[in-house]
Order: sequence, then C-alpha cells, then structure tokens
Amino acid sequence: MSGGGPTHAQPASAAVHLVRRLTLFDSIMLVVTGTIGPSIFIVPADVMRAIPIPAVALTLWVVAGGITLMAGLACAELGAMFPEAGGQYVFMREAYGGFTAFLYGWVLFTAGNSAALASMAIAVALFLGQAVPALAADHVLWAHTVLGMHLKLEQGSLIAASSVIVLTVINLLSVRLAAWIHNLAALAYLVAVVVIGATGFLWGHGSWAHFQSAASSGAASITAAGVGVAMIPLFYSYDGWEFLSWVGGEVTNPRRNLPLGLIFGIVLIILTYLLANTVYLYALTPAQLGQATVVGAAAVGTLFSSDVGRWLSLFIALISFGGASVVVLGGARIYYSMALDGAFFSAMTRLHPRWKTPVTSLVWQCVWVCVLIFSAHYDQLYTCFIFMMTLTYAMTVGAVLVLRRTQPDRPRPYRCFGYPWLPIVYMLVAGAFVTSTLYTKPRESLEGLALALLGVPLYLYWHWRKKALHRRARQVAPRA
Repeated sequence: MSGGGPTHAQPASAAVHLVRRLTLFDSIMLVVTGTIGPSIFIVPADVMRAIPIPAVALTLWVVAGGITLMAGLACAELGAMFPEAGGQYVFMREAYGGFTAFLYGWVLFTAGNSAALASMAIAVALFLGQAVPALAADHVLWAHTVLGMHLKLEQGSLIAASSVIVLTVINLLSVRLAAWIHNLAALAYLVAVVVIGATGFLWGHGSWAHFQSAASSGAASITAAGVGVAMIPLFYSYDGWEFLSWVGGEVTNPRRNLPLGLIFGIVLIILTYLLANTVYLYALTPAQLGQATVVGAAAVGTLFSSDVGRWLSLFIALISFGGASVVVLGGARIYYSMALDGAFFSAMTRLHPRWKTPVTSLVWQCVWVCVLIFSAHYDQLYTCFIFMMTLTYAMTVGAVLVLRRTQPDRPRPYRCFGYPWLPIVYMLVAGAFVTSTLYTKPRESLEGLALALLGVPLYLYWHWRKKALHRRARQVAPRA
C-alpha cells in the first residue's frame, strides 16, 4: 500500500462484516436524497438575487452541476478502486497518508458532517412546524436562568433531536430499511418535480414572459462578483453526492454500481434542478423569486393555490428527513473506517453481530449531534467547515492524479472520463473557490483550520498506541 496509508487493524469482532445490501437503484436514490435536502426550495432565491437574469441563472445551475459531475467522475474511479466503507477518508489515506485522512475525518465528526446533520434535523422541525402549527419549532417548552445564563428548550430542538434518534435506530436495525427511507424521499422528490412541472405548465397560472424579465429595478447586468456570489449557494445545493462513496462497503457489485450510482445520480439531480428552476421562473417574475423566503411554496401557491403551501412544507420536511438519514448512514461509516485504522476510538470498530451495522459509531454520532442541536452552535461550526469542505473536494479529485502515479498497477474497473483534463479543470475551479472563501470569510476559514489542528494531539496518541500494540504483537508472536 503506498501513500503512507495504514493497514486496517482488524477488531476482535473481525468475523462480523458489513454486508453488501445496497443495489444500483439504492445507490442512485442515495445520491439524489443526500444532495437535494431543502436547498432546491430555498437557494434559487439567493441565485436570482445575485444574477437577476433568468437565462444566465439557469445556465449557472447547469454549470455548477457540470463542475460537480467532474468531481463525481473522479470519485467514481476512486470508489471502484477502493469499494469499502469510508469513501473520501480511504481515498485520502491512500493518496496522502494517514495524517491527512485523519484530519478530514476528525473535522467531519466534530463539525462538518455532524453540524450538517443537525441543520437537516432542524429543517425537519421547522417545515413540520409550518405544516402543523401545533408543532411550531419556536414554541418554548422550558425556560430558566442558571448562573446568569438564560436557558430554554424549544419544541423545534426536541423534534430535531428526536428525528436524529429515530433515524439512528433505523440505521442501526437495518440498512435495507434506511435505504427504503432514502428511496421513498428521492422518488417523492422526483415525482413531485415532474408532476408540478407538467401540471404547472399546462394548467398553472404562470407566464413564459417571466423569462424575458430582468431585475425589478431596471436593466440587470452580469458581474464577476455576482457570478461568484451565486456560485456559493449553487455548489452547496449540489453537495451530498459523495455520501455514496462513504457506504462503499455495503454496495452490491461496487466496482460497477459505485461509478454508475454516482454518475447517474448527479445527472438526475442536474436535470431535476433545471426543471424545478424553470417551473419557479414560469410561476414568478425574477423579482418575486428573489424576494421569496421559500421559493417552492411561493411558486406552487402562485401556480395553483396558496393552500398548497402547507402541504409543500410537509413535503420538504419529508425530503429533509430522508436527507438526514443519508447523513446518519454515511457519517458512521467514516468513523468506523477510521477506527479500523487505529486512528479513532477503538470502540467504533464494533459491528452489531445480528444487524451488521456499526453500532457504536452510530450511537456516538447521534449523541454528539444531539449536543449540537441543543447547544444551537451547529450553524457556527458548519460555517467554519465551509472552507475545509471545499478544500477536501479538491484533494479528493487530486487523489486521482496522485494514485495514477503512485499506484499505476492497481485495478481500475472504471477510469475517470476526460482524465487528466477534467480533474485538472475541477481542481483549478475548486482552488479559486477555496481562495475566494478564504478571502471573503477569513475568520471562519481560519477557525476551520484551527479546528482541524485540535485533532493533532489525538492523532499522535492513537498513532503511538497503534505502534505500541504492533510492537507488543511482534514480541508475543515468537513465543506462540
């Protein structure tokens, strides 16, 4: 094994393995569900405010999708090479060594993935509260002042934490049941977009004249700054496709289904995002779209009836619940893989003997995410992770270039289309985005780096402990 990556340290329960239960259809639906979340119902307003010209805004959705597909093609090659739990963690371990891979996993656990899961759970609570007023997220259940600090428990936090606990139990009991939730959420989204588009264009109260409109303030112009501002939420709208690589150890026929799942899933997302935004612009003028808080509700309300908005909120809660399930599933596999390498808490290597799921990793992920939800600090943590997240995508694609050189003879069932030019183009775009993020959000970016460095003492401890165990094993072996 090159690249300085450690060999898996098998746990005492090595006879228990992850079971490959996720089919190609499950894989495609997992990519769709892990990516969409509630963003497609909200983000179009951010894009339109930055670029109030419909044709250009729609083009940028396709451009952002195309850039994402470049990363997906690279990840498809890596996933077929290393069809095991951990995905990007494994790719980085093989390409850059155990230390870099550990920092990636450490930041995911402490901030990135956990804060993203907390945010999606809160989205479930917020939209559920809009659909069912009795479950309003801002309803205060308990409030008290302790040592001069005003503490309170809102209903939304309780609902969010409960959803994470329920999803953790489901993912613990059955990967197939978790996949059923992903599939249901993805199919509901796909069917809804197609049905709303078809009925809206045929019978809805919209106008194609909206595509000729500019900003309400007058003639709109395109600026580099505006495009840059628009691309930030666009890239985040396409974030989540990588979760499939994280569960590579449970995908059937992974050398075929991982690449196909990633490619088909991303293409399907691009097409449905384009359709959804076309429907929004048919229903609303650019000015109305840019001012909408929840674009989906405003568009559907205009096309059909304002009463539909309540049902759409319930639908978005369902989509968010499905997306949160993907995060629960994928994150636990990252920490499990780290623990197998001796680079995380050893208890996280434990698989349930009956259900073949990483029980300890799932439980501790759930505990930490619930802490973030009740502390209400998940937003700050996720903001700090934005810089690191963009950097890790660039490094993942770069791993294709590194491993083509360091492991040229390793079997590659799928080879990245457009190599090396598409990976290079992606790295240049991602590099510019990283630089822009560092420039526009220097404090948050540096805080993200500091958070990563906080894990260094733990890595040194686990590295020392693993070497000590190996020395002890060599000393005992001759006696045996």
